[in-house]
Amino acid sequence: MIGSMYSGISGLKANTSAMEIIGDNIANVSTTGFKASRASFANVFSSSLAQHTPQTGRGAALQSVQVQWDSGSLESTNSSTDFSINGSGLFVVRDGSTDASFYSRAGQFEWDKDGNLVNTDNFIVQGYSIAADGTIGRIDNISLPVETNEPNATENMTFGLNLNSDASDGATFTSSITTYNSLGSEVVLDVVFTRDIDATAVPAIDRWNWTVNTDPTTATCNTNGYIAFDNDGNLDPAAAVYGEGSPPATAGNPVINVSGLTGADDMAVTWTFLNASGATDGSVTGYSSESTKTAQSQDGIPSGNLQTVSVDEDGYFSGIYSNGSIIPFAQIALADFPSYSGLTKMGSNLYSESLSSGQPLVGVPNTASLGSIAPSTLEMSNVDLATEFVEMITTQRAFQANSKVITTSDELLNELINLKR
Repeated sequence: MIGSMYSGISGLKANTSAMEIIGDNIANVSTTGFKASRASFANVFSSSLAQHTPQTGRGAALQSVQVQWDSGSLESTNSSTDFSINGSGLFVVRDGSTDASFYSRAGQFEWDKDGNLVNTDNFIVQGYSIAADGTIGRIDNISLPVETNEPNATENMTFGLNLNSDASDGATFTSSITTYNSLGSEVVLDVVFTRDIDATAVPAIDRWNWTVNTDPTTATCNTNGYIAFDNDGNLDPAAAVYGEGSPPATAGNPVINVSGLTGADDMAVTWTFLNASGATDGSVTGYSSESTKTAQSQDGIPSGNLQTVSVDEDGYFSGIYSNGSIIPFAQIALADFPSYSGLTKMGSNLYSESLSSGQPLVGVPNTASLGSIAPSTLEMSNVDLATEFVEMITTQRAFQANSKVITTSDELLNELINLKR
């Protein structure tokens, strides 16, 4: 009788622990990245009453608490620093005070006062640095770039341009484009086209001469040239000549040289209207319609300041600058483990490695077994309330049944004692 009472007590203890786990799951139903746990029971060793006789058990005990690592649903947010993982992997964060690394599925991050990407415990998110030349560096803190984006001097430009074939001799048309010198300062190039018709010349002349004026006016540009068109209004590559002499003598895409820029290097800007084979690329035409510029482009940029940061599904952090540049500066790191169930819970949605989990396999998203990044989303808890309520009912009934074993055993013992009276 006494043994059955202890068996009942073991059942009460085991089901009490199970109820604690259920309560923890339900309490964390709204916790970002939380993984539900499940109780696993085992019977206590059996004891043989005599040789070759059946064994009797001594009750139940909580054997383990298993974490359920299936993914939770994703919730969209308005924060660009909220991330979820589509697939396997955990974020890597570092405690700046102890230099210890931890792992989490909760991607609720923000930039701190020092420009570091941190979680809600101010642990710094880890990733791979990316140099200006695109070289991937070692794993380190993900931090905002502090330097101003350096300028690039203009080296190439193009126009979408039509020059009216019906224009009279001496008619002009000006096409302006803003370029940038080595300091990032604006240099406006005014390309002035003048119709030149001379039927008496041998051979006859019908072309557009061009010169370049500059702003600032302290700069100088001695490059000039001319272009002509065939009977279909297409630019004639053989009649595209430029240079700094009079007349110009170099054929091909003009190189416009600008000098006298205060404190900056001289500029050499290639104006492209011929393709690699030397034929017209169609950007400059001579049709019978109004002279007009339809498009323009150039490859220079001024200096720029960081305005915002974007993150893609491969975990690349790109700085978006005021000059229009988009430059990647880091890639987030993810960790995979041979055994997720072996990870040690540390609280605050954090885990640490253990002998049971194995060492972390750190890499970048969308490689090997690691999942991709879903920006501006958070992974919700994977707790299923319906399942938890059913488990709660089952656990309650089991607890009641074990308490009944104790009371029944007590009644039997009481009857046994009464036999003496």
